[in-house]
Amino acid sequence: MSRKIIIDCDPGIDDAIAITMALFDPRLDVVAITPTAGTVDAAQASINAMGIVDLLDPARYPQLGTAVAPTDPPMLDDSHLNGPDGLAGLNFPSATRQNDHSSDKLMADLIRRHPDEITIVCLGPLTNLARVCRMDPAVLPLIDKVVISGGAVSHSGNATAVSEMNFFFDPSSAKQVIASATTKSLVPLDVTDAVTFGVDLLEKLPPETTRAGALLHKILPYKFRISHQKLGREVIPLQDATALISVIEPEMFQWDEMAGDVEVNGALTRGMTVFDRRLRPEWSVNMEVARRASITDVRDAIVRSIRYAGQQTR
Repeated sequence: MSRKIIIDCDPGIDDAIAITMALFDPRLDVVAITPTAGTVDAAQASINAMGIVDLLDPARYPQLGTAVAPTDPPMLDDSHLNGPDGLAGLNFPSATRQNDHSSDKLMADLIRRHPDEITIVCLGPLTNLARVCRMDPAVLPLIDKVVISGGAVSHSGNATAVSEMNFFFDPSSAKQVIASATTKSLVPLDVTDAVTFGVDLLEKLPPETTRAGALLHKILPYKFRISHQKLGREVIPLQDATALISVIEPEMFQWDEMAGDVEVNGALTRGMTVFDRRLRPEWSVNMEVARRASITDVRDAIVRSIRYAGQQTR
């Protein structure tokens, strides 16, 4: 039986790849996509989520929420690595369908409708889930699991020297979710930044005549080019795709039970994930953390998933 998931994301290039994989994976039932600000602002995030789904035109459309801006956004976003619209200049038109609910309300409603069945896959800042924690905390025990792409254990940050971008963008929400009474799996930069692809990935994409291929051939060359120009990298990680594979095939990852928290106020450490790794820890364990992965297996799984999406969108 397929697993019901909500994809909570800030739709940039990496998110679009994960969405493409998830919508056509028979092991997953994407009941909703709940956009949030991060890579781009809230309005653009909502446009991108709808545009991706409309372009891919899956047999079963997920429900779509409307992003709500965080109360304390940083000046930094990820548009410099994804294009002004977050999707390499695809520039989807403004939404033609009206979304009835904010992302957090849609999330809460679906969790109530399917108690103990939904996994929330958080690929962006944790703004939406934190709003659920504040506005409707009774929903939290009804969540099956929360899988979070974010944070870092020993790895350097990708937003600052010590902070991963999703947690840096909205650290107070990250702190609240990490402290919440939910079952959490964290997939940090230590793992997601290790699953990298060279430009030969472009040769493995579905044909451009498929809907999935048309999308991927537009956004991935941009990601390779901008990564080389601005980061000096010849390879790219696909962090959100890696996090999605951890949902489908968790046995490819080594998981450790850990006690963690998120720094909110530090001038140099906003959004930093801090773990109690003392010989005699004093904090209570509150999540499982992916510490390592079978890199080749995860990389192959991502390619298979992308190619399968192509087969389903001819």
